[in-house]
Amino acid sequence: MLENPKVNIKIKLASLWTSVTLCYLYGDYFELYTPGKVDSLITGENVLDSPTKLLIASIILAISSIMVGASIILKPKMNRILNIIFGTLFTLMMLLIGVNSMTEWYSFYAFLAFLESIITALIVWYAWKWPKEN
Repeated sequence: MLENPKVNIKIKLASLWTSVTLCYLYGDYFELYTPGKVDSLITGENVLDSPTKLLIASIILAISSIMVGASIILKPKMNRILNIIFGTLFTLMMLLIGVNSMTEWYSFYAFLAFLESIITALIVWYAWKWPKEN
């Protein structure tokens, strides 16, 4: 039998945040290959067409990156709370994006959004079930 050591909850959460962050990055990168995307970036006629919208998008994406480290260094109570809050918000956000991305050219985006929703739902689940001290 192969050894299967118990993985600390903090490592599980950090790993899940890492996975979801990579999916976000891949989705945004692959979107560059959709028709008209590069042209819209050059002309500035896109969803992120103002400094405020760019800042908001940056803050949203920074949260998942910060949660990788925060899941390791924060004390359990605050860690659990933040993982439940941000995991829930990101799950809902990605479900909405997934539903709105169900077109031929954005089927990859919908796939990634639903995958990201599963990962962030797992974050909520693991944080909710955070092991208690004996």
